[in-house]
Amino acid sequence: MKIAPFLTEHYFAQYEFSTPYQLCNSDCETISIEELLKMAEIPLAQLGGVSLGYTETLGLLALREAIAASYARVNTKDVVMLATPVEGIYLAAHAALNPGDEVIVLSPAYDALINTFEHVVGTENVKRWEFVLSKDSTRWELDFDQLHSLISPKTKMLVVNFPHNPTGYLPTPDQLNEIGKIAEQHNLILFCDEMYFDLVHSGTPEVSSAADVTKNAIVLSGLSKTYGLPGLRTGWLVIQNKELRENIINWKFYTSICASAPSEFLALAAWKVREQLRDRSIAQIEHNLALADSFFECWPDLFTWRKPMAGSVALVGMNVPSVMDFAVQLVEKAGVLILPATTLGSDDQHMRMGFGRTAFGEALERFEEYLEDEKDN
Repeated sequence: MKIAPFLTEHYFAQYEFSTPYQLCNSDCETISIEELLKMAEIPLAQLGGVSLGYTETLGLLALREAIAASYARVNTKDVVMLATPVEGIYLAAHAALNPGDEVIVLSPAYDALINTFEHVVGTENVKRWEFVLSKDSTRWELDFDQLHSLISPKTKMLVVNFPHNPTGYLPTPDQLNEIGKIAEQHNLILFCDEMYFDLVHSGTPEVSSAADVTKNAIVLSGLSKTYGLPGLRTGWLVIQNKELRENIINWKFYTSICASAPSEFLALAAWKVREQLRDRSIAQIEHNLALADSFFECWPDLFTWRKPMAGSVALVGMNVPSVMDFAVQLVEKAGVLILPATTLGSDDQHMRMGFGRTAFGEALERFEEYLEDEKDN
């Protein structure tokens, strides 16, 4: 049975490594292995001594212990390391769901958070919990009445992503608690993608992990976004339900079996300095958001700017007939990459921007040069 095209990754496969100026990346600026180990005060030679044999299916014990300790209500046994974060979505979908089950997905969303579940339960059984705009249209909001209306006796899972890709939304602690209560009241599995966890901007209240809110949660997290280490491919699931966890582990035997030994070694090093890595990412994002504020002030008729609350991305409105057509012309004429939000299940009048990389300012300048040239022609 075919699965729906992974539009975001197809788009990036076509343009990401051949376009010089990029404004849509969701990860934060990375560092080298040498820089990481120096930061963690680990000699580079120790990496050379890592055995390339099989690793434990659940993951390196020291790494799982360290990760579990960062949560308030999670034990080491609840943490399952992954060979790649997206594997966690696949495992959860197949282990927890059957054809005909209903799934509610907070939308728009990264393709895998919709397509993978549609593949398992059927396209008709995946419902969208859509973001709404505030009355003044200046910010994104959650509509809990809409969520309640979507829940039926067949609903098995609620899929959310906080901080949210692509809107940059973060719920309040009360809102997250309400989502947890809804999951418990209706006996739903709450699948929470927390790949951008702890990437919270100044002025935005922090929230707990969903794993510390309800035992109904399956939490996906990793080192790619907040910590700027996507090349490690390190991710993990937190599953407190023993039966479900064992089923997920069984499915993992059919996918990766275990993670890469060098990646686990480097992931443990990264975890020791995770606060430094996170603070570095937040500083870069806030610097780039200030640049974006100035840019959008100059183009009020072309863009609708809703500043993100957390994470490294934002969903930006564009007053053009088709953002996809505009994006292709932008790549071809100016070498600037934006991501049309149609790849994420939004409409063709929005794009996703990313603020985590050091080259953002240069790319934004090139974008503005292009807009000025087009305005004059």
